[in-house]
Amino acid sequence: MRKLLAVTALLFLAACGFQLRGVANLPFELLYVDGGGNPALAAEIGRAIRSGTQTKLTDKAEDAQAVLQVQGAAREKRILALSGAGRVREYELIYRVGFRLIDKEGRDLISPLPIEMRRAMLWDDALVLAKEQEEALLYRDMQNDVLSQLMRRLAAAKLQPEDGATQR
Repeated sequence: MRKLLAVTALLFLAACGFQLRGVANLPFELLYVDGGGNPALAAEIGRAIRSGTQTKLTDKAEDAQAVLQVQGAAREKRILALSGAGRVREYELIYRVGFRLIDKEGRDLISPLPIEMRRAMLWDDALVLAKEQEEALLYRDMQNDVLSQLMRRLAAAKLQPEDGATQR
């Protein structure tokens, strides 16, 4: 009975189209990541590319088929709600990363729109240290989400034919 139930569950799982996230297929074999003054973020992007794709990272932009330029990462904290006494009750945390993906000729391979993540965080003046730790965790979570979204955008990029190549 247990075997029948296990086999039935596997059949339903296969029928719904579920599959584990595997290696992302990027349209280029060699990529250069230009951190743009943010080496920590560039290292995270490089780690994500090495572990989740078959694309190789190069040390020189000239050797790469595409160049990923990180144009900046910014954190912002806005007040969302105040109490009746005028104290902060809730913040909105914003994490924004600008990037550009270009080919050897400098043409954009995907539109250079920034990726932006937002999270709301309740605030309590009595728990300042805990809330600062929560804020750091939320920013780290947003950075992971940005990396996932960036990997999806890189996978959707299309290399343009070389200028000397014949087009049909």
